[in-house]
Amino acid sequence: MTPVLLHCCCGPCSTASIERLLSEGYEPVLYFCNSNIFPREENEKRWGELLKVAALHNLKTIRGEYDHQAWLDFIHGLEDCPEHGDRCLKCFEFNLSQAAEEAQRLGIGLFTTTLTVSRFKKSQSIFAVGEAWPGFLKIDFKKKNGFARSVQLSKEMGLYRQEYCGCEFSM
Repeated sequence: MTPVLLHCCCGPCSTASIERLLSEGYEPVLYFCNSNIFPREENEKRWGELLKVAALHNLKTIRGEYDHQAWLDFIHGLEDCPEHGDRCLKCFEFNLSQAAEEAQRLGIGLFTTTLTVSRFKKSQSIFAVGEAWPGFLKIDFKKKNGFARSVQLSKEMGLYRQEYCGCEFSM
């Protein structure tokens, strides 16, 4: 199996993404580093749900530092942008840069993100941001019925499914 660092935004989005990676011969290492998620209690809740999914597959899970202020500084000036606009692109850049650094630190040559499973996010926009780093795998997890499968698996596991992407500007 080929190791891949999987940036995970939450447990529900990770379900079908992990299932697909495993079926395609990858060995995912889960990476949760989402300083955009607000408030901190929401970040904690999403981390807890990811741990449930990781335990089901017995996967290594790494938690990055939560630094909401660093994220706010990174997206400064874009707070009033509409959803799917420039703020979201900067947010993808923030999270994917951390995933790229973690993959490099671990000596894992490939990384990708669960963000593409969401029917609310444009995979092509995520791919355009991710191409800035070597080893970024362009996998559209919403393909092959990925979003519906993530909803189904989340229900089966009794996972908490959030109502917003994570930042206070999307609440």
